[in-house]
Amino acid sequence: MVDYITVAIYTVMSIVVFMLILTTVAFLTLAERRISAFMQDRLGPNRVGPWGLFQPVADGIKFIMKEDITPLEANKLLYTLAPIATIIPAMLTFAVVPFGHDLFLHGRVINLQIANLNVGILYVFAIASMGIFGIIIGGWASNNKYSLLGGLRSASQFISYEISMGLAVIGILMVYGSLKLNDIALYQGSLWFNAIPKWGILVQPLGFIIFLVSVFAETNRVPFDLPEAESELVGGYHTEYSSMKFAFFFMGEYANMITASALIATLYFGGWQIPYLHNIGFIIPKFGIVHMQQWLVAILEVLSFVIKVGFFLFFFLWVRWTLPRFRFDQLTALGWKVLIPLGILNIVITGALIMLRII
Repeated sequence: MVDYITVAIYTVMSIVVFMLILTTVAFLTLAERRISAFMQDRLGPNRVGPWGLFQPVADGIKFIMKEDITPLEANKLLYTLAPIATIIPAMLTFAVVPFGHDLFLHGRVINLQIANLNVGILYVFAIASMGIFGIIIGGWASNNKYSLLGGLRSASQFISYEISMGLAVIGILMVYGSLKLNDIALYQGSLWFNAIPKWGILVQPLGFIIFLVSVFAETNRVPFDLPEAESELVGGYHTEYSSMKFAFFFMGEYANMITASALIATLYFGGWQIPYLHNIGFIIPKFGIVHMQQWLVAILEVLSFVIKVGFFLFFFLWVRWTLPRFRFDQLTALGWKVLIPLGILNIVITGALIMLRII
């Protein structure tokens, strides 16, 4: 029998998460400008609202008001569908990411996760890999040779680094023995020697480095933003796009950053886990040690997850304004000649350590 209350709860949760991602995408554009300004010793946006806080609103109005131009020789159907095919997978991927453990509310157990799938990590790879179709289709449908080259570069880059990313994740799956992201986060709450959290970065340091580098390539961020490469390809796959169609490509990139940061936090930094939180209590006269209420623990765990995701979003922005862009041959060589062999080596080392019962 259908539990309509549970359906309503998860529907509301989905809408709230979707709106939060869109809001974060908007303010990431402001954060990108402010952080780049700080690193380059200039002011950045400071005219639209206090401290420039309304700049994302102004940008949104600007995109809506701009003329929407479609090239005469473009394939109009695919040209229109490409931006949509880019942003939708970026939003759907977040559905299996747990942003908290459980919340007990009026006798109900609410998973702070939109979809707790048994094949969560496989879902992430399956949906995320579909985002490349929007970029390839957009580059081809524009009927522009620079856009086409940008789309082809994207295909080559995504395929190269998805392999190394998958190899890095295999090490995590070997250690924690589950495809469910919530289980992986839960297992990281255990302690070594009753003192050290068993976070993914400690049990898979090499896998973390491989995954981190691969994520930068998968999200088209500097130093791996070759599909755009303004100096060589004008604007890459979205050269012919304007108005809200261009904005969808733009939003898709930032949404991918959010999902990537959430995955890094979940797989390697304990997800929503706060070390030793359940051992914390308060001494109250006549009652002794009183532990925190479950709802307060749930709120703190969600805040922990948000802080971790926020740190890696800042890291994305920091790297962009620090490192130069690679050449394309350097990018492919790093993926095929360095990261993939290291990923295979990491699996072998992980298997040996598991057999020796070290991890």
